[in-house]
Amino acid sequence: MLDSLESRFALRVASRLNEHSQALGADVNERLRFAREQALARARLARSSDLPVPVGITQSGAALLGQARGGWWLRVASIMPVFALVGGLLMIQHWQDRNQISVAAEIDSALLADDLPPKAYTDAGFVEFLKTPRE
Repeated sequence: MLDSLESRFALRVASRLNEHSQALGADVNERLRFAREQALARARLARSSDLPVPVGITQSGAALLGQARGGWWLRVASIMPVFALVGGLLMIQHWQDRNQISVAAEIDSALLADDLPPKAYTDAGFVEFLKTPRE
């Protein structure tokens, strides 16, 4: 059943491509002919060698076609995005901490340089004084 569906699909695609191939230039047709011949040669070679394609499954469920085991480079390549993400998050956290420290330092220096004592800022009457409009 699957083979007949694949064959019908292949025939449909081939007929559509043949319909529109007359509108192409001679150089494009020649490159397409050469590519078809190479594809057919590879298909014949693949059919003649009855070696099964090894399929491996990683721990996360990803299929590895053509490679039964993943090499060390595959493990490193799959871990690198995690390291990049963690490194980026650490850099963002460091930047946020530095930013909060500089804002707190500005507020502290403004409080210490002011004529009022710091105790005045916690007084409820002083807050009301700041809220009332000046005339």
